[in-house]
Amino acid sequence: MDYPVVKGAGYILVHTPDMVLHNGTTQTTEKVVNPDSDYLKELPNHLRKFDEVVKYMPNQVYIGNKTPDDLREVKMPWFDKPMEEVDRYGKFGEIMPQDEFLGLMEICDVFDLVKLEKTFAEKVKEKLAKHPLITEEMVSKIGEGVDAESIKKSVEESHSEGLYNDGELVGCVERAHDVDLNLTAHTMLENLVVKASGVLALANLIAKNNLDANSIDYVIECSEEACGDMNQRGGGNFAKSLAEVCGCNNATGADMRGFCAGPTHSLIAASALVKSGVYDNVVIVGGGASAKLGMNGKDHVKKDMPILEDCLGGFAVLISKNDGVNPILRTDLVGRHTVGTGASPQAVIGSLVTDPIEKAGLKITDIDRYSAEMQNPDITKPAGAGDVPQSNYKMIGALGVKKKHIERKALNDFIKDHGMPGWAPTQGHIPSGVPYLGFAMKDLTEGSLNRAMIV
Repeated sequence: MDYPVVKGAGYILVHTPDMVLHNGTTQTTEKVVNPDSDYLKELPNHLRKFDEVVKYMPNQVYIGNKTPDDLREVKMPWFDKPMEEVDRYGKFGEIMPQDEFLGLMEICDVFDLVKLEKTFAEKVKEKLAKHPLITEEMVSKIGEGVDAESIKKSVEESHSEGLYNDGELVGCVERAHDVDLNLTAHTMLENLVVKASGVLALANLIAKNNLDANSIDYVIECSEEACGDMNQRGGGNFAKSLAEVCGCNNATGADMRGFCAGPTHSLIAASALVKSGVYDNVVIVGGGASAKLGMNGKDHVKKDMPILEDCLGGFAVLISKNDGVNPILRTDLVGRHTVGTGASPQAVIGSLVTDPIEKAGLKITDIDRYSAEMQNPDITKPAGAGDVPQSNYKMIGALGVKKKHIERKALNDFIKDHGMPGWAPTQGHIPSGVPYLGFAMKDLTEGSLNRAMIV
């Protein structure tokens, strides 16, 4: 059977410390219900600098400069063990600083809603002109800027959302309609964040894998946000707007939503489209969610930690026709958590993991590597959510014991041999199984692994 293949992957992070303060829902909610809280007063002292974010090992794993196995060798916690001699650019993508990203937001804005202060706009244009993936045409879309006073007035009097850098108001996002609640400045900022981070991920996918942008036939966008107006709330299309910015002139596309499972649903849909012959090259893209910035910030501050949820995450993956080289996607072995499955951990793992494995006549131990919700435990453990990947592997292994695929005493060895430490940011859809796809391409072709499962 001629299965589709994973042909390329791109992963990006955007360091947005000021957005943590002004756009993360944990912080914006706190400003409403408890504006004088100690948390809000202490929070700015726990924000990381850009170089600290670049030196943070899980981030270097995310962009491909280090591997999950490298991360396993470093004792937790990781936030107090900065790496040396690191680069913001990686094998899979990059880590972008906040000021450049604000410029990219204006580049992606086709309705003239983003206003940047004159001096700031000029500096950002100079920086982005040197960026290896930002073209001259893209930079030209950044205007000359407006004066600081008009930005301040727009925020204070016209319900615009402020854009901040290093604590200073350097721009704003205006509302797109006077009465449409779906086109408020708040929503437009979130949508532009999704679009700009998605564009960055798609651009890195194209560049890092030497792709022809015009060879892409279809784009599926699978983030957690929705765009649209009062007549079709949530019915808009990030996918085609991303493709347009990145020069994918032959592509069409649509958005697919499924919360944290969105990327997996999209992976299945993309594989089916390629296998059926409808399209030859389908890209899955997920932009970042500003609402989730600093989501566990209260626990991090309480434990005198830096705010580790200070980055937007994005990814892009290319699914193509079988080329005889890259890892195939077994479209005949798809796990399904159906309506009637139930919510118990055993029922969920059974439907998603063991059912498709047994359909193939395999055992749990026949899968060399599992990638299941690769949440970074540096973030989740201090918040009381535990080590999510570790918990997943324990459940998979326990089911293996029950089915007599492994002995109980071999459970810890199973976790070590078939699992990985988590490295993905808590951006909802981003920590799903897809962060491993970039590594899987090498592990399953050049490495010693034969089978991997994305959950």
